[in-house]
Amino acid sequence: MSMEFGWWSKDDEGKYQIHVCIHGGNVEWTRKNGHWQSWDKYPPTEDDWDKLMGEAARRVPRRLISPKQYDALKVLRDSFSGNHTTPKKGHKIKE
Repeated sequence: MSMEFGWWSKDDEGKYQIHVCIHGGNVEWTRKNGHWQSWDKYPPTEDDWDKLMGEAARRVPRRLISPKQYDALKVLRDSFSGNHTTPKKGHKIKE
């Protein structure tokens, strides 16, 4: 399973771009503030996960991702511990 998602978000620090790359059960969250800035690792919030699931749900009817990939993404979200960067111990995602 390989998927990429991206959107713009705004908070007290300003406007920034969020990029999520999902490949083989690994999730990488990155963000950058401006065009010439580098991508930095980003610890996602629950709102970010909700936005990711919403973006994925909009792609299923358009056949950009399959229902099977969407279900795997839901399992992946549920499997992540509090830091949202590594899955719980002993959990693997089947493709």
